Amino acid sequence: MKHLLATDGLDPAFATAVLDTAEELKHTLLGREVRKLPTLRGRTVITLFYENSTRTRVSFEIAGKWMSADVINVSASSSSVNKGESLRDTALTLAAAGADCVIIRHPASGAAQRLSGWLAEAGTAVVNAGDGTHEHPTQALLDAATLRERLGSFEGRRIGIVGDVLHSRVARSNIHLLSALGAEVVLVAPPTLLPAGVESLPVTVSHELDAELPALDAVMMLRVQAERMHGGFFPSAREYSIAYGLNERRMKLLPEHAVVLHPGPMLRGMEIASAVADSPASAITEQVRNGVHVRMAVLYHLLASEGAAA
Repeated sequence: MKHLLATDGLDPAFATAVLDTAEELKHTLLGREVRKLPTLRGRTVITLFYENSTRTRVSFEIAGKWMSADVINVSASSSSVNKGESLRDTALTLAAAGADCVIIRHPASGAAQRLSGWLAEAGTAVVNAGDGTHEHPTQALLDAATLRERLGSFEGRRIGIVGDVLHSRVARSNIHLLSALGAEVVLVAPPTLLPAGVESLPVTVSHELDAELPALDAVMMLRVQAERMHGGFFPSAREYSIAYGLNERRMKLLPEHAVVLHPGPMLRGMEIASAVADSPASAITEQVRNGVHVRMAVLYHLLASEGAAA
């Protein structure tokens, strides 16, 4: 596989191979004083971010460096983009400079797909680190890795995704990946925060969080993306929290084995109570930790495994 652009249509066998590799890498590095592998020595990985990021950008950088790649961060705000350079010209410049892989985050849906087309001749791999409201495939993979670690398997598991589904690329990627791996996905949100055509997705839809919680094996709380909202999607932050926030009372409705996830950054007190975010059921810190190993695995399969382009 040359690129990782989406989970929609992603081969479940490839996804499982990435999860297996991530698990192996995690065990390989466990307890090491120097967390460094020679796997990608001589490779150049460039992160190209047109939107702000902490977890994704840092974990990709750590992943590349732990595998001995040369990692270069390019921020749109401090690059020639500010002088009017197009995405295409920026991409071709990075490829000409020797990039083996470009990891892109962009506000426009489809940007990663376009980039992969422009870089096809150069043989540069492209990883989608989030494009508009479209997809965020490595986030879904790290979420799957965390769920597999906590629950053991996906088959027959019921996973709730709660909140701002409409603007969430994380939700879209998780819907496709978790369904493909055998889980049942339940979307819980107000009607105004569900995308058009949701009935065509492999999901169950609900508007009542309390009614769904007792039957969930995991619940993924989504950030309310106010920066993408133009108009009123719910009456107020308080009303949203009352209807869809995961508080201590609601936490007690979940089964004892249930896992709580959040892709971050969290709006504590609105989407999720601090007592829940910091509880033993919460795997939020584990998601970040697993994100490094999953992104190491993605880079390995794109750049170093048998069949990866030279």
